[in-house]
Amino acid sequence: MGELPGLIRPDLQALPQVKDRMTFLYLEHCTLSRQDGAITVTDERGIVHIPAAAISVLLLGPGSRVTHRAMELMGDAGVSAIWVGEHGVRYYAHGRPLTTKTTLLLRQAALVSNTRKHLAVVRKMYQLRFPEEDVSKLTMQQLRGREGSRVRQAYRQAAKENGIPWKGRAYDPHDFFFFFRVNQALSAGHACLYGLAYAAIVALGCSPGLGFVHVGHERSFVYDMADLYKAEVTIPIAFQTAAEDPEDLPRVVRRRVRDAMVEKHILPRMVRDIRWLLSEEEGPPEEEETLYLWDYQAGKVANGINYEYEKEGGEEESSLSP
Repeated sequence: MGELPGLIRPDLQALPQVKDRMTFLYLEHCTLSRQDGAITVTDERGIVHIPAAAISVLLLGPGSRVTHRAMELMGDAGVSAIWVGEHGVRYYAHGRPLTTKTTLLLRQAALVSNTRKHLAVVRKMYQLRFPEEDVSKLTMQQLRGREGSRVRQAYRQAAKENGIPWKGRAYDPHDFFFFFRVNQALSAGHACLYGLAYAAIVALGCSPGLGFVHVGHERSFVYDMADLYKAEVTIPIAFQTAAEDPEDLPRVVRRRVRDAMVEKHILPRMVRDIRWLLSEEEGPPEEEETLYLWDYQAGKVANGINYEYEKEGGEEESSLSP
């Protein structure tokens, strides 16, 4: 049998890192197949081609059909596939993406298994939430109390800004429409955040089930990571969208969450935060540059620097901001 076109497995070094990929796509009532290095999505409106190596996670909703060739490509390109319920708010199963190293997984397991180190990671998570405060001496009870107050304040502030009565978070995975529209919007937005967190975690070779704040569930670490960004991304978007009351609320929320993730660089930050949480470094992770200047020798150099007085050989004599 001759070689079939498009079946050459890509070199890992040739694939974009997870932090450089797009966030997520939600698909339903369509068929996924493959054409060379692209995933084809077909429905009654036609065919769309999606570059596989540019996507982090596909959320596959009701009516989704996936061919063997599509799954083959997604596995080779390291795309996370997560099967979800209607509106993306019920999790059913996932397809594990391509990973080859267990360095972070071994470190994660060691940190989870040691009480002192486990607590140190929890405090680092809360340090990300309260960057201006010293949480190194707080107990777990104190940390949970501070976090509860922070989240309640985020809900109240968003409700006040958008003129929405707020009686508390309510969620029933078996009945999406039972609760108020803002709770529907929160469920849809959080599902997107969970999907992206899962994709980042498994792309780095970590375990979604070995959490630090959340424990005992197969997605404990997913919830840990998603909670770091809810007050910044999904909560304000959910309240704003619910106040506008669009006809297709979940769809509008998903699109706005996707745009906010890109604007706020959530995926690169997740990757950076996971690496820092599982490292021995004490201080908060430094912000990474998202824009560089190309150099055919160095690959990339820092942006925002005046290189007029750069010495021969690449050593700077003066660095001036433009």
